[in-house]
Amino acid sequence: MTKKPIILTGDRPTGKLHIGHFVGSLRNRVELQNTGDYEPFIMIADMQALTDNARDPEKIRNSLFQVALDYLAVGIDPTKSTIFVQSQIPALNELTMIYMNLVSVARLERNPTVKHEIQQKSFKESVPAGFLTYPVSQAADITAFKATVVPVGDDQEPMLEQTREIVRSFNSAYHTDILVEPKGYFPPKGEGRIPGLDGNAKMSKSLNNCIYLSDDAETIKKKVMSMYTDPNHIHVEDPGQVEGNTVFTYLDIFADDKAKVQELKDQYTRGGLGDVKIKLYLNEVLQNILTPIRERREKFEQDPAKVYQILKEGSKKANQVAEKTLQEVRDAMGINYFN
Repeated sequence: MTKKPIILTGDRPTGKLHIGHFVGSLRNRVELQNTGDYEPFIMIADMQALTDNARDPEKIRNSLFQVALDYLAVGIDPTKSTIFVQSQIPALNELTMIYMNLVSVARLERNPTVKHEIQQKSFKESVPAGFLTYPVSQAADITAFKATVVPVGDDQEPMLEQTREIVRSFNSAYHTDILVEPKGYFPPKGEGRIPGLDGNAKMSKSLNNCIYLSDDAETIKKKVMSMYTDPNHIHVEDPGQVEGNTVFTYLDIFADDKAKVQELKDQYTRGGLGDVKIKLYLNEVLQNILTPIRERREKFEQDPAKVYQILKEGSKKANQVAEKTLQEVRDAMGINYFN
């Protein structure tokens, strides 16, 4: 029997997940899971979240439950995917330490994703060592499960390349092939990043420009009606700009009726179509997608013990897999001293 390709992916628990996460990776995970062609491991990366939230562990603890609810709500099925908690897998810490010796500080500082996030978080000269080295931790996560497929947003490609470099360095240094190089599984071009409601280049919890998967219907509508459009489209009869118009960007991503979207674009460009009408249509589209997700979420939220049991069982299974890889790594290095 041929072994299924392994998927490893996950999220940092720093708050509830939003539709940017849904577009960037969550729906891809569900699609891949439901094909039955893969063995998915989905990680709640609490240790990575602590790299810039070490003094607020309660935030991570609370968010961990929220992220688990979002996973289950979008359709991640614990009978098909292994959902686990990073900190409950001790082998990951040892693998991280081993891999740190195979990568330089200068290489970590050159990582475009890390550079961008350091700038975004305004660390300046006070970058936590754990934050700078979290690409190494990600490499440990991926290689511990020998994942060959990693569903991520397109901004994470530099992180995957860092993992591939570490895999090649390890296999070369210890004359082995036990670690495997992963490939990214990306959303359709142009859909990997969804702009914020304010037109900002990225939807972000810190910028407060998100629609959350848990938002109720009224909140979603209120947020949609406040969205950034064309600032020069003042009157209904004015010709409007489609490019850079956040509402049309969302319609391109979420609306199934592409012909209707094109019709609205044509009318908006000519003039004679108001922002309210296109926002109301977007609200309808988003409500159809998010209502069943929210309803599933509310059901799981009523039984927290069941949610934590899913995480406990998933972590137990993940721990066994990661420990096996760690033993292979130790054998390759010749540091299984008492075997």
